[in-house]
Amino acid sequence: MDRFTSSRWDTAYEWKAVVLLSLAFGLVGIDRFMIMPLFPVMMKDLHLDYQDLGYITGALSVAWGFSAMFMGNLSDRIGHRKVLIPAIVMFSLLAGLSGLATGLGTLILIRAVMGFAEGAFTPASIIATLDASKPSRHGRNVGIQQMALPLFGLGLAPILVTQLLKFMPWHSIFAIVSIPGLAVALLLWKVLRNTRAASAAVHTMTHDATEHKWSDVFRYRNIRLNIVGMLCWLTCLVVLTALLPNYLVDYLHLNMQQMGYVLSAIGFGGMLGTVTMPALSDRLGRKPVMVLSVIGAAVFLTLLTRTGANPTALFVYLMLTLLFVFSMITLTVGPLSAESVPAKLMSTASGLVVGVGEVFGGGIAPAIAGYVAKHFGIQYIMMLGFVALAVGFVVAISLKETAPSRVAREEAVTAQ
Repeated sequence: MDRFTSSRWDTAYEWKAVVLLSLAFGLVGIDRFMIMPLFPVMMKDLHLDYQDLGYITGALSVAWGFSAMFMGNLSDRIGHRKVLIPAIVMFSLLAGLSGLATGLGTLILIRAVMGFAEGAFTPASIIATLDASKPSRHGRNVGIQQMALPLFGLGLAPILVTQLLKFMPWHSIFAIVSIPGLAVALLLWKVLRNTRAASAAVHTMTHDATEHKWSDVFRYRNIRLNIVGMLCWLTCLVVLTALLPNYLVDYLHLNMQQMGYVLSAIGFGGMLGTVTMPALSDRLGRKPVMVLSVIGAAVFLTLLTRTGANPTALFVYLMLTLLFVFSMITLTVGPLSAESVPAKLMSTASGLVVGVGEVFGGGIAPAIAGYVAKHFGIQYIMMLGFVALAVGFVVAISLKETAPSRVAREEAVTAQ
């Protein structure tokens, strides 16, 4: 009997899938973001400047974005298993190869190919998580899965990496990251199932399991808004993660260990934001939580920019800023995209939103930030975040509600 039509939900499979997909996304976070706290050291060895750091960060984001756009649709057509497992193997091996880079060109090439694999993994993993989840737990479970990226990549990795630098060169640190990814790929190969569209339709507002061409996603207002919103949220995230280490070291004159401590706030804030706020949206609705998150991010980013060389205060304000930024990212790429479209377009919609956001917010914004830092001063990079949040506020208040509980209440009121 199908687990979607059975009177009892297959919670055992739900939790196995969510845990493994969370671990895999955590490894994506480590592979993508562990390079950031190493930038101050790598700059000296590879003779890089601030703009080069923007190019390195942007290359991965652009490749991630184009991959997410096309591979999301492929996942809808052939099933997420055939996309997810090869992608994990590829990005795990390429992360280890980053330590062999000998210059800017080599590093950009390796990071770009790695970004392609991670971009393929992202939308497929989000939809695989939703498919495994009971509809009333969409926000919570996608939050748990998305939480692993900031927790591992932005919370634990900066502390671990900066401590390991005391004992080994940066090349060796990259070499140790491949094995966990290969182990998780093996476990997912044994556990993960593909879901039929007829069954997956229960996860959408449309309850539509019919075939659609990929361009049909643009018919849904939330997808158009989410594309713009994702550009805004990733501009905030990538600008802070790519150049904040140098802002802390070069402008505020913190040492490497203090910088690693402050930078870890991004991960812990992101973890809290992806777990608490999407779960809250299951009850309160996606739109109210999005509006609250934009306002919260703006308030704490303002406090962050007005703080001097005080590691504890910087940690707190950075953590709270990213709590709200990751709340918006998780809701945008997960429930607000997947719940808005037919079942056959769920990965396509999520991939398109992730992809366009990564190409422009994740690819162009770091290059602009690098230019601003090089020619005007690194302290001015924060202005990009404020502009992005101003545009994002307009997006948030224009969204259409998709939370099943909130939609059901609204329909009940309308029917009366």
